[in-house]
Amino acid sequence: MIRVCALAVGLFFAAAPAYAQDAAKAQSIVTQVCAACHAADGNSIGPANPKIAGQHPEYLHKQLADFKGQGSKKPARENAVMTSMVANLSEADLKNLAAYFAGQKFKPAAAADKDLATAGQRLWRGGNAQTGVPACAGCHGPTGAGIPAQYPRIAGQYSEYLAAQLRAFKDGGRANDPNGMMRGVAGRMSEREIKAVAEYAAGLR
Repeated sequence: MIRVCALAVGLFFAAAPAYAQDAAKAQSIVTQVCAACHAADGNSIGPANPKIAGQHPEYLHKQLADFKGQGSKKPARENAVMTSMVANLSEADLKNLAAYFAGQKFKPAAAADKDLATAGQRLWRGGNAQTGVPACAGCHGPTGAGIPAQYPRIAGQYSEYLAAQLRAFKDGGRANDPNGMMRGVAGRMSEREIKAVAEYAAGLR
């Protein structure tokens, strides 16, 4: 794994030059802090932890900063594990990590339930006019690629992780979405819709 990281170091800066600062430091942090949960290349092997390889560096940096918080302020994104992981990292470290993982090759998950994914496709493309749920494609794009610096790529993400995040937005457990956008959307979604959209997104490419 460490050799794989070393080979990738020379490549990840090209993916996000604005975030490139210290390749050796990034590799060291990934090996010591990140790899246990997200794997050395950002393609976690368990759905409890998101796949972060190939994600937009701006989004990765924001999430890391939100987990860390500033000074005595409460972290914008609450997660005891992640907050402890980033507690001793500097701003430069966060940018190095964002660049590193953004430059890794993404290995997508897959949809497993065809009927659920079909239901999710309808919501993804057209939303639910009756309950005011907008089409997911409006922000995350028709293929789930997202928009750098604005919306994350969620195509190929674990359906379990996506569903968990939608539930967190719905119940207020996650509140670091700009202007409460995702809280507003998820708050109008049923459990069936959450599972369906998550399943569909997992199969997008």
